[in-house]
Amino acid sequence: MSAAQDPFHIVKDEIQDSVGKLQTTFRRWEQLFPSSGERIHLTKELLAGCESIEWQVDELGRAIAVAERDPARFSIDEVELAKRKRWTDSTRSQMETLRKSVQTGMNKSSVQANISLNGMRRELLRLPDDQPGAKPNRVMTSNNDEFLTSETDRQVLLIKEQDQELDALSASVERLGGVGLTIHEELMGHERILEELDQDMDKTSNRLDFVQRKVSLVMKKAGAKGQIMMIVFLLILFIVLVLLVFYT
Repeated sequence: MSAAQDPFHIVKDEIQDSVGKLQTTFRRWEQLFPSSGERIHLTKELLAGCESIEWQVDELGRAIAVAERDPARFSIDEVELAKRKRWTDSTRSQMETLRKSVQTGMNKSSVQANISLNGMRRELLRLPDDQPGAKPNRVMTSNNDEFLTSETDRQVLLIKEQDQELDALSASVERLGGVGLTIHEELMGHERILEELDQDMDKTSNRLDFVQRKVSLVMKKAGAKGQIMMIVFLLILFIVLVLLVFYT
């Protein structure tokens, strides 16, 4: 089977293309400010992409394990199997490293955001006069409450938007899962077809051996004279058939 027709190479090319796009997104993610909305969106996109690619690589690993049990049936040698294993291991390790980097950056961003928010709250709620017995400014307190309420509403809206994006990503992962299952079913179907073909070849070979033994036995019993008579009879029969074809 050529590389262009091999399902492994087709899926491998798609995965490599996805890995390249994911690396480009990761470089963009590294350049963004930790608390920016775009970075939060790219964080979820990167994690979902890593999960999807790891799942596809695992499916390829299972297909390689099937081919490894009978390499001759799939026309794959040990060198090619080892090369495919190295590629899947390398890609899986690459995705694991990228996911850990994103998770580490996400945790740092969360800590920094909490520190910044706590500092802002302390600044907003601080009394205008630090002298003992000073009365709080009611107008300032009211403005601070309105600001905090507005900030809370904005955070709730952002969380809803992120939930919608996660739903869309989940649907994409499910579609990729369906593609992977289809490839797996096709591989299993090819395996069954090859098994049936092997069985038919074995049956045909046994029948041919039986016919050859019968012919050899008849030729031995007939002797030299009998063989000559048989050849003459077959020749006459051939001539009669040719005449029937041309004159009827």
